[in-house]
Amino acid sequence: MKTLIKSTLLSAAMTLALGHAARAEEHDHGCSDSTLRGLYVFNASGFNIVAGVALPKAIVELIRFNGDGTLTVPAATRSVNGVIARSPANGVGTYTLAPDCTGSITFGPPGPTFDVFVAPRGARIRMIQTTDPTQAGPVLQGNVERIAD
Repeated sequence: MKTLIKSTLLSAAMTLALGHAARAEEHDHGCSDSTLRGLYVFNASGFNIVAGVALPKAIVELIRFNGDGTLTVPAATRSVNGVIARSPANGVGTYTLAPDCTGSITFGPPGPTFDVFVAPRGARIRMIQTTDPTQAGPVLQGNVERIAD
């Protein structure tokens, strides 16, 4: 009986140790600017706040991350309160990523800024537009997915 208990405890301890080691290894890789490389599609929806009135807003755009903290926007279409606008294929921007896979993107300058939350290996990104906290501004959040290297 003592042997069975020892075997069971040893097996449980090894299982826990291996599980923690695998999770630790996954988090050890972290992120850096080089995590984002390739062509992504960004889709988002929300509102622009104009004179205290919320106007619906949606955007779909292609973003090419260069792996060095810079990006280009080859194409974008947005709708604000039903008015469609297409952006010229020459947008630029910058981004930074911390080891915990959080960061920021700035389009332009000048342009909107976003807080970003990046999945391991950069396959997906969640973005929310940020603004001066003392002012009412856009409410826009969306998803970004890599579509090509």
